[in-house]
Amino acid sequence: MACAAGGGLPEIDSVKDGVFFARHDVLPRGRHRLAPEVVRGIQRERMLAGMTELLAAHGYRAFGAADIVKRANVSLAAFYACFDNKDACIFEGYDRFIQVLLERVIAVDAPSDDRVELTSRLLEAYLATLGSDLVVARAYQVEIDALGAEARARRRSALSLFAQHLRNRIAETSPGGAAPPEIPWSAYIGIVYATRQLASDLIDVSANPDLDLLGSNLRIWVADVLRIR
Repeated sequence: MACAAGGGLPEIDSVKDGVFFARHDVLPRGRHRLAPEVVRGIQRERMLAGMTELLAAHGYRAFGAADIVKRANVSLAAFYACFDNKDACIFEGYDRFIQVLLERVIAVDAPSDDRVELTSRLLEAYLATLGSDLVVARAYQVEIDALGAEARARRRSALSLFAQHLRNRIAETSPGGAAPPEIPWSAYIGIVYATRQLASDLIDVSANPDLDLLGSNLRIWVADVLRIR
């Protein structure tokens, strides 16, 4: 859904409420009964959502703190009470994105005796979560790359956590609870990296990426990578 922000900013797509970020109503001006920490929390969430929308729509270099506060309908003082600068705001949003993705993947209920089915369901949960909010997905799968070394380091850390979880879950399917020796670490991390890149490219080039189809196609490849030798 497109949403016009305050201050005359053009209409751009909004994040989906409650998936990665909450879209709180604008606080009323003047006196109210909300505690200061509640006000700060609402303002912070509005700024994270607004920043994510701007990042997805325009890219990293096209907006600043002033644009974020206009979109969030808060003051510049409120921004600097929450974040040191624009990058700090973006990385907090990125950390939230990673947190939600990993929570969804970890929560997957899959058969413990079929490593191909298990892996496919974990990947499909990741893709489904991306598809549930394409604005957020574009911001943090595509546009985040413009933030350089720190963004790359955070991405490597997140993908390694995903791959380690995959390895641990597959170990549960194996005799003695140990990871199969015939499957190297590079296979786990390779599956995760490949899925992430394929999803990012789809999101980058298509307004309506078919992430379900990607998940189905990945099953074929995963079955070959993880086949019992």
